[in-house]
Amino acid sequence: MGISKTEIFTDEQNRLAVLFKALAHPARIAILQRIIIANTCICGDLVGELGLAQATISQHLKELKSAGIIQGTIEGVSVCYCIDPEAWKLMERYFSEFMASYKPTPSCC
Repeated sequence: MGISKTEIFTDEQNRLAVLFKALAHPARIAILQRIIIANTCICGDLVGELGLAQATISQHLKELKSAGIIQGTIEGVSVCYCIDPEAWKLMERYFSEFMASYKPTPSCC
């Protein structure tokens, strides 16, 4: 596998890429939607709700946590996850700025 050369990009470009990559799977979007709907920490009920194996759910939660989108706390024998509010605000700002940066022109192909 080649070198990604992330050091040639800005911190914001790298962060945005990490966030987009973490969101680039429908299971992760579904997990985030369930956490948002529940409006509380989610522990073990994602498997039954999404119909995916526990190992699959765990891997997706790990990716979301690694990207900083969610945070986890240990409660007894399970880890409970919720949206990281600071990360969510940052994502909202990054995505809004990124999407607003495009200005369509009539002469474009």
